[in-house]
Amino acid sequence: MPLRPVALTLALTASLGLAGCAGIGPQSLDDTRLQYNEVIKRTTEEQLLLNIVRLRYTDTPSSLAVSAIAAQFERSQSVGLAPFFTAVGGDVARNSYTAVLPQAQLMGADRPTFSLTPLDDQEFTRKLFTPLPLDGVIYLAKTTWPISKVFRLYLENLNWVPNAQSASGPTPRQAPPVGEFLRGVQALQTLQDRGAIVFGVAEREEQVGGTLPAGAVSAADLIEATKNGLEYRPDGKRGWRLIRKLAYPVLRLDPDELASPEMRRFEEVFHLRPGATELQITQEALIPFRSTLPKDGVTNLDLETRSLLQALYYVSHGVEVPAEHRARGLVTVTRNADGGEFDWQEVMRDLFRVRTAAERPARAHVAVRYKGQWFYVDETDQDTKSTFSLLVELSRLELSGKTGPGPQLTLPVGR
Repeated sequence: MPLRPVALTLALTASLGLAGCAGIGPQSLDDTRLQYNEVIKRTTEEQLLLNIVRLRYTDTPSSLAVSAIAAQFERSQSVGLAPFFTAVGGDVARNSYTAVLPQAQLMGADRPTFSLTPLDDQEFTRKLFTPLPLDGVIYLAKTTWPISKVFRLYLENLNWVPNAQSASGPTPRQAPPVGEFLRGVQALQTLQDRGAIVFGVAEREEQVGGTLPAGAVSAADLIEATKNGLEYRPDGKRGWRLIRKLAYPVLRLDPDELASPEMRRFEEVFHLRPGATELQITQEALIPFRSTLPKDGVTNLDLETRSLLQALYYVSHGVEVPAEHRARGLVTVTRNADGGEFDWQEVMRDLFRVRTAAERPARAHVAVRYKGQWFYVDETDQDTKSTFSLLVELSRLELSGKTGPGPQLTLPVGR
């Protein structure tokens, strides 16, 4: 019986099985990591778009966070030999096999487990309603994001010039004032494009408490004050003054651009003092009445910022609503002073637009189905895509870092 070829076949099959086993881990990671990454990215964007559409319909937003993915990969193999029997005449006792047939079996399984955390607790709600801090707005404005996009998204008003403030919540019935704000911000954007404005930091000093006697301050006190960002300074022969240095953000204006039409429009719209080359940036420091403003203008940019929820409400007015849904009263229709329907693209133009279709669109950057319609961002609409990208990143920044115990939905998926 020719056993040598059989042994060779068995050894070859076993070696192949061992080689495949050695590559299970790396190969599984290579096959699945980017697939999981793409699915998480796509569903995160779809969830955000769905919540924006929900807000346009005065529906409640809801989110699930993928808090963990545990993927288990199994592979098993077996190798065997099956004899091939032949009978010699009618004598059963003389039955024998003249060959053996090698058999191999390879099985694999992928058992991912997903942990989904509902983001509807007190912490999530607080973050949704917390206005973006002043340094957050300035940080965004100093990056490559256009200042007009950042200000339109995240400012309720600037020097109390309103940026469609009533659009920061459920759809208003009357058209919001926004024309002056857009005019001033566009001038500011032109100045930024020309490099005529720069965000920076200035410093001022203030005295803490009263003057101390000369003998009341020791060397240890001087060192301790320095550790806390303070400084003792001699006050002539009278003693010591404790000084605190305060840094604050400013917007510096190019003196060569002060006579430009854009600079004059910027000053006019936001009630700025003509000729000022440095404007202190503050948050809700001005009294909100035009009659209280100095006649020669102010020398600061006073901002009232929006929360993430307010920003999402604001862009939700860029969602196109099918005529059938308007006729059924599914959304609030905003009216002009003359009673005509207000076009929200007057506010959202070049910023954000979500289109609708009866069937899933082929050229969608991201699309979701809601109330029998498809809502999507067109893949060629670069303005909307960049705004949507900014909202995705800021929502991750604002809503990440969830700590502490919370309800989780764990889904084991076998295959």
